[in-house]
Amino acid sequence: MYNYPVKRVPYKQKSISTSNRGMKFEEYINESNEQYLKRDIAVIHKKPTPVQIVEVDYPKRSMAKINEAYYKTPSTTDYNGVYRGYYIDFDAKQCNSTTSFPISNIHPHQIRHLNDIKRHGGIGFLLIYLTRFNEIYLLECDKMNYFVERSKSGGRKSIEINELRQSGYLIKESFPIRIPYLEQVDKIIDSLK
Repeated sequence: MYNYPVKRVPYKQKSISTSNRGMKFEEYINESNEQYLKRDIAVIHKKPTPVQIVEVDYPKRSMAKINEAYYKTPSTTDYNGVYRGYYIDFDAKQCNSTTSFPISNIHPHQIRHLNDIKRHGGIGFLLIYLTRFNEIYLLECDKMNYFVERSKSGGRKSIEINELRQSGYLIKESFPIRIPYLEQVDKIIDSLK
């Protein structure tokens, strides 16, 4: 036997990238909504964004190309539909911070809209994806309002991650419904009865 020197290389576990996960958040919600519809659990869809088309080229009749378009009005929220006889309306948000979720990520017209939904008996909320922690929380309208009012009266301009964890409902990914947020909506509905 020969005694050749052996170079020992420490084993390094390959990390799994979650870099594209934030971009796919809405795609995963859409897939979940398709599963809810397919299983006849709920009818919830992504709202189309209203745009005003300004310039179109027609190189061929069947190949129209939009060159210039503008948003007509600010979009309210991303999703709406019906679940268990309740109107559901929510917006999907992402946050890359390790410390807090900025209140400025929630636009004033969205806050008004979600409050209108609640006032008329619907269920309004935010789904917040914390990309750094790979966690998703459902923050219902009343709790969102608390943090918004706090920021307006000179308090923090953000929701600390720990506050979100305490105030929101954690949504754990699963299969076949990847983001089963309606399990948490069930808790809101139960509290209304």
